[in-house]
Amino acid sequence: MKQNKKILGEDRRAFILRHLLDSNQPITGSDLAKQTNVSRQVIVQDISLLKAKNHPIIATAQGYIYIKKTNSTTQTKVIACRHSEADTEEELNIIVDHGVLVKNVIVEHQVYGEITASLMLQNRRDVELFMKKKKETNAQLLSALTEGIHLHTIEGANENILEDVCHALSQAGYLL
Repeated sequence: MKQNKKILGEDRRAFILRHLLDSNQPITGSDLAKQTNVSRQVIVQDISLLKAKNHPIIATAQGYIYIKKTNSTTQTKVIACRHSEADTEEELNIIVDHGVLVKNVIVEHQVYGEITASLMLQNRRDVELFMKKKKETNAQLLSALTEGIHLHTIEGANENILEDVCHALSQAGYLL
């Protein structure tokens, strides 16, 4: 078995950028670490350096994504929701089942102010992987800090689809 050669500094960051730009799927820090023969922590530092150079990279539960600028006509909307942790998967599936992207989750913390975490969930598979990771790590949802109250930025093809999502979430009792 051939061992990967360690890629150093700027060359490694250029490699990371190329891979993120070429990918339509998130890439995990572990995968990038294996490909460059460094630790995952080195990749985390490289991503921070790339972000400091204004590369629009976000970290999601599925991995790193380079946000590519598009001339898209999509619409975004921020929605306020409240539900128990047990209802999280259903809430997210309602949104993605309408063909709508869940870009993030936002909570208003009494000490830190607004806390935002990227989600970038597009379909049921993304939701399933998110929930699996949450369970495997025994992590708390951000909404646990705010008694279930949270915001999502959602993105869809048009305003009508976003309104359909809001109606469905309201029917389920999740929309504030």
